[in-house]
Amino acid sequence: MTFGEMQKVLVADDDAINRMVLGELLKPEYTVILAKNGAQTLERAARHSPDLILLDVMMPDMDGYETLRRLREDPQTAHIAVIFISGLDRPEDEANGLRMGVADYIAKPFNSTVVMARVALHLQVVRQRRMLERLAHVDGLTELANRRRFDEVYEAEWLRASRSKRPLSLALLDIDGFKLYNDHYGHPAGDRALRAVARTAANGMRRPADLAARYGGEELVLLMPDTDAAQAQQVVCGICNEIGQLMIEHAASTVAPMLTVSVGGATLVDPGAETASAMFEAADEHLYQAKQAGRNRIVWRQG
Repeated sequence: MTFGEMQKVLVADDDAINRMVLGELLKPEYTVILAKNGAQTLERAARHSPDLILLDVMMPDMDGYETLRRLREDPQTAHIAVIFISGLDRPEDEANGLRMGVADYIAKPFNSTVVMARVALHLQVVRQRRMLERLAHVDGLTELANRRRFDEVYEAEWLRASRSKRPLSLALLDIDGFKLYNDHYGHPAGDRALRAVARTAANGMRRPADLAARYGGEELVLLMPDTDAAQAQQVVCGICNEIGQLMIEHAASTVAPMLTVSVGGATLVDPGAETASAMFEAADEHLYQAKQAGRNRIVWRQG
């Protein structure tokens, strides 16, 4: 969910009138998805990834308990908050649902004020949880993905590339003489320069699957799935040119009068030939070669 996008609520009830009433009640505030049975609930939950499910307990063929069990078994839907809508008022029925992971109960016949209040409460929890998850994956200074997030995405993309036999490219970008820059201009200026380079790198990544992350210090990492060596080098060259266009003065540099970067990269061609860590080490080795060759350049392993 992006900023300003309405949260999604899936309403699952075999009674058409209940679905209509709940749908009309929720539509002004949320995007509403309707399902009339357990099978539809499972399919639409997987397809639409709602933020919350209002699930009728008493449905034919597959009741709410079985539907909830299957939702929790599927990694794609296991995290979705579920509120039971139930005419059952026995404590043991409520306890059973809570043990299975239901977030709350709304009793039938339902009260519109209670429905809206409980939906709003649980969706606020969802928003807060996602904010915390995002903060856990974001570098505070550059606002890029942090190293933890990169490690997660890199592992997933490397496995995907290995299965699909598609290329995967990785680049390590290091600001030349950054310690000298901090010593000469001060750390606040260094932070501003690093943020500017990070923003330029992120803007230069072309597709939603591409990832720019801060790996540590003044070092950034660029991950480009389904990108061969020639395409990746073109992207990185464009980023380096844009960084040059920032014209950030670096009077203490031994490389150039303006801030520059060195880049080492590698492209996965044969997944059976190396591990993910070996590919990363190859990119790191080529970054070292770029520095040894005088910095302010890109050195790439072709395959």
